[in-house]
Amino acid sequence: MTQKPSNAFIAASWAALVIGMVGYLVGLWRAEMELNEKGYYFIVLMFGLFAVVSVQKSVRDKMEGIPVTEIYYGISWFSTIISIGLLIVGLWNATLLPSEKGFYAFSFLLSLFGAIAVQKNTRDSAQLQTKQKEDKITFE
Repeated sequence: MTQKPSNAFIAASWAALVIGMVGYLVGLWRAEMELNEKGYYFIVLMFGLFAVVSVQKSVRDKMEGIPVTEIYYGISWFSTIISIGLLIVGLWNATLLPSEKGFYAFSFLLSLFGAIAVQKNTRDSAQLQTKQKEDKITFE
């Protein structure tokens, strides 16, 4: 049975997502690097966000008995691992200060965590609304 996420957890989830993304993107905007490097880091962030939402959805679907193909499930995990790997390779080879590399790594991970938590909250809330509508129709 799904419980409604608390308002504090919903707020913390959105805060993690927004703070992580805004920090990462402001860091890119202000960075002294080529435009193609900025594009690389931007795409890695977008790819990572999509991948973790996909993992969260497929894991929840499997837990709830909703059919998920093994290929989709595997691709979701593979994409998540690849996005993190791409960030690591990019930062490893970048001519940035270690503090800048750490900043990008942690804002990236905070963004991924926030995306997973926001997706979970969104799904839980949608399931509860659907259940409440069904219960209301049953009682009428």
